[in-house]
Amino acid sequence: MTQPVVDSGEIGRAAVELASERQGMDTVMLDIRRLASFADYFVITSAMNARHMQALLEELDKGMEQRGARLHHREGSADSGWVLLDFGDVIVHLFLPGERERYGLEQLWAGAVPVVRVQ
Repeated sequence: MTQPVVDSGEIGRAAVELASERQGMDTVMLDIRRLASFADYFVITSAMNARHMQALLEELDKGMEQRGARLHHREGSADSGWVLLDFGDVIVHLFLPGERERYGLEQLWAGAVPVVRVQ
């Protein structure tokens, strides 16, 4: 059994680990604490296609729950190209490559501190 996560940094790292296990591409964890009051971290990752995104979603849903991180809200679908998973202090963004480039979250949050990047 996986140890439950304790703080937002551990929750974010767990999301990065789970995305990496399912071959999430260019996964980054950004510390947004100095910039926003609604969350501590963003985790951003890309999927190759809608099917891959669905596999990432299933892995994150199951894996984060096993680690004790509760999903508060979910927006989007694999077919839309962008899914947001709100784990409270950690918000996970899953993108298809075109949507990731279009929305440019990393540029919008350029003042955030990159904590982890897995390419």
